[in-house]
Order: sequence, then structure tokens, then C-alpha cells
Amino acid sequence: MPLALVALAVTAFAIGTTEFAAMGLLPQVADSLHVSIPRAGWLISAYALGVVIGAPLLTALAAGRPRKAVLVALAGLFATGNLLCALAPDFWTLAAARLVTGLPHGAFFGAGAVAAAELVAPDKRARSVAVMFSGLTVANIVGVPAATLLGQHLGWRATMLVVVLIAAAGTLAIARLVPQLPSPAQGGLRHELRAFRNGQLWLALATVVSGCGGFFACYSYIAPLLTEVSGYTTGSVTLVLALFGVGMTIGNVLGGFAADRALRPTVCAAFLLLAATLALFAVTAHAEWSAAVTVVLIGLFGFAIVPAVQTLVLQKARSAPTLASATVQGAFNLANAQGAYFGGLALDAGLGWTSPTLVGAGLAGSGAVIAVLAWAADRRRPAGGAPGPAQAGEARAAAAVGG
Repeated sequence: MPLALVALAVTAFAIGTTEFAAMGLLPQVADSLHVSIPRAGWLISAYALGVVIGAPLLTALAAGRPRKAVLVALAGLFATGNLLCALAPDFWTLAAARLVTGLPHGAFFGAGAVAAAELVAPDKRARSVAVMFSGLTVANIVGVPAATLLGQHLGWRATMLVVVLIAAAGTLAIARLVPQLPSPAQGGLRHELRAFRNGQLWLALATVVSGCGGFFACYSYIAPLLTEVSGYTTGSVTLVLALFGVGMTIGNVLGGFAADRALRPTVCAAFLLLAATLALFAVTAHAEWSAAVTVVLIGLFGFAIVPAVQTLVLQKARSAPTLASATVQGAFNLANAQGAYFGGLALDAGLGWTSPTLVGAGLAGSGAVIAVLAWAADRRRPAGGAPGPAQAGEARAAAAVGG
């Protein structure tokens, strides 16, 4: 395995830790900055909106530039954004810094996936991409619980500073270990934008934005729900977050294999199962053991969606995958933003700590409806051509992608 893949995975680990650790640290951030927990949830939305803005914008600006230089610049911007977060003196400065931190997220994974594939022989590309994105998987199992535990004992700023160090190490590793790669062909932005003439691509993105918002409506407020409703201590929350990561990892793998065999049914079934599990969580959250089991299932069904939808988007934009790949990352994070926002509205309305899970069930259900309608529309039109050999294993490669 090329060491360059490890460099990319280290940066992916830092990005995954930054994105998801904020959800476990909301009570500490809210207390430190003297805001409510729902208001602190806006910080999750700020990061997500940064991804939405930055994914297409930075991908367009990087068109035609050497991939190694692009990766170094994006990783450096991410490290700088985290440093600004750690030093932010008040809530609104922190929100602005979170937005800046989110800008390189989608563009990095779009460029990184292409770079990872170019580092190995054609018959090993799926595994190479999986190694890079394994940083996100490990972040949800190890990085997020560890960051939450650190934040609880030393403060959330300490967590941000540790992420700065990891991101800086990833940036230096990319600069040192990733070889010079060929510049992308100068067909550029106009060619990439042609993919967005496909209505099915827009439906797939709408499915992500609406349906995946259900997962994030729950996950954004999981820490106070577990302490206030389930009865976990603050320290025990880190163990439950690790279970969430385990569920996400299993879901990624199972979702990839299922999508290989039946893509559209996998998308629809995953959203339906996620909606049902989120609704069930409003009941099972009242006991420690049942809450833990349900958390694993939410992580499993929530991330089983990821490889299936990622594959669907790549399938509908196979002639121009770079911008589409970055855009789907933006769609996942727009889902993150709206899930945190609507879950916070339910809390502000006094509906209780379990209300975000019910909001999430509704959002996931809407994603299932869009997915079924898109499937029906696709069945009514002639196929645009059979996928070529390069599509084989695409779902398994996408199974390593998260958030």
C-alpha cells in the first residue's frame, strides 16, 4: 500500500473528527459560550453550509491545477479553519470559523478520491479509494469518542487544537509522500456541468438532502438526549458514540454490497428502515440498553444509504464525476445543516429531547418517498446504456465514504 494513501487517510480522519465531534461536545460549547444547546447546534449547520458552498466553488477553482498542490492547499485550509475555531472568542466568530473549516471538505474528498485511484494499478483502485476514506470510518469509531472525552475534561478548545495538529500532520504528509500527479484534462468546468442536465442526478441529490437530514436531526443532539433521557453519565456518552461509529462502519460495508446487487431497492429500503428506527428511538431512548441497541441500528441504516446514493450519483454523472462527487458531499452536509436546524426548532418549541428523533423520522421518510418516485420515473424511460467495466465494484469503493 503506498504511503501516500496513509497521508490522505490521516487528513480524512481529521476531517471526520471535526465534523462529528462537535455533536458530542454541544453541551460544553453551549456552556462555555453562554448559549442554549439548540443555538450551539447552529455551529453544526455552519460547518455543513461551508461544505455546501466550498464543494462546487473550490472544485471549480481547482480545475486544471496539479492535484497534489490542490490537496496540500485544501488540507492546509482545513487546518487553518480549525485553528480559528480554537481561538474564537465568541459564538458568532466560532460560527464563521466553522463555516471556513467546512469549505475544503467536499473538494478535498473529490480530489482525493481521484488521486487515490491514480496511485495504484487499475485493478486495485476500489481498494485504494477505500483506504483513503477509511480515515472517516476510523474517526467515527475512535476519533469522535476520544475527542468528546478530551473536550469533557480539558474543554472543547483543546479538542480543536488536537485536530489542528492532526490536520497539520496530514498536510505535511501529503506534501512529502504524495507524488506529483498528472494535471486533470482541461475540459474543465463546462464539461463537468453537463452532468447536471440529468434530472435523475438532481433527484438523487434531493433524496440525500431531504432523507439524510433525518440522521443528522438525531445525531446532532445525541449527547444531551443520552444524558437527559437515557440516563447515561457524561463520560459514558463517549462509549455510545463509539457504538454509533461501529454501526456506521457496518452500514457502510453492508450498504456497498447490497447496492452492488440491487441499487435502487437498497436506497429505498435504507431510508425506510432509518425512518422506522428513528421513530422507535423516541421510545427506546428511555432505557440505557435499548438506547444503545437503537443507536447502533441508526448508525447502520444511516450509513448504508451513503454507498448506495454515492454510487447512484456517480452512475448518473459518469461522464463528469469530479464535480458530481464533490456536490454529493455538499448534499450530505446540507442534510446535516437542515437536520440540525429542524431538530433545534423542535427543542426550542419545548417538545422534549426525543423530539429531534421524530423530526428525523419524518425527514428520512420524505427521502424514501423521493427515492421511490425517482425509481419509478427511471423505470418509465429507456436505459441510457449499460455501465462499463469501470463501474464494477463502484458501490464497494463508495462504501468507505461517509458525511
